Amino acid sequence: MAIKKVMVVDDSPTERHFLGELLSRNGYVVVMAENGEEALAKAKIEKPDLILMDVVMPGLNGFQATRAITKDEATKHIPVIMCTSKGQETDKVWGMRQGARDYLVKPVEQAELLQKIAALG
Repeated sequence: MAIKKVMVVDDSPTERHFLGELLSRNGYVVVMAENGEEALAKAKIEKPDLILMDVVMPGLNGFQATRAITKDEATKHIPVIMCTSKGQETDKVWGMRQGARDYLVKPVEQAELLQKIAALG
């Protein structure tokens, strides 16, 4: 399945802008969510082909949101890549256990992110 629409979930306006610009420049349609709760709701409506998920957010964190998205019948087919400042090996293992397909540590390398998206597509 080709990836055309990507949802960026991050509570940082700067990070949303950075990722949004990078993805738009590379031909992706970008949808934004500021937190886990908004991501859950928008994933069902927008039906993105991929979700880039931050971990540290108020309310529902990225681990919880990823688990909910990957367990829900309506959204479990949507791959999630964690994009977070949490770089410990235990964080990576936990993120993958929640259903994430991949895990990137911020600051995200642009080429690496685009390569990982292409590999999923």
